[in-house]
This record gives sequence, C-alpha cells and structure tokens, in this order.
Amino acid sequence: MIELLVVIAIIAILAALLLPALAKAREKAEGIVCLNNSKQLALACLMYVHDNNDSLPPIPTASRSWRRWQ
Repeated sequence: MIELLVVIAIIAILAALLLPALAKAREKAEGIVCLNNSKQLALACLMYVHDNNDSLPPIPTASRSWRRWQ
C-alpha cells in the first residue's frame, strides 16, 4: 500500500513539473497560429493586387458592411 502511495506521489510531482512547460508550449503555438494567419492575409492581399491591375482590395467600412447584412 505504501508503494502505491509513493508511485502516485511521484506521478503527481512529475505532472506538476510538466504543466508549466505545457502552458508555455500552448502559448507558443497560439503565437505561431496568429503569425501564420497574418502571413496568409498578406499573401491573399498581394495575390489580389497582382490579379487586379495593382489595385488594392476594397476595405469594408461600417456603412458598407451594414448594408450587405440588411
């Protein structure tokens, strides 16, 4: 019985050591996802400019987007 408690305590200690590392990994992954989304938006904008005679894509304003949903 004591050996089982020792094993459970060791597992709990290892889990406590791993949780901060997992949190850091999750934060880093979220940053990478955000950076990738920004890259994809920039690439889409550049492709639009290339395909449309060097004109920038239209930027929706509050009034234009509001009319579209009415």
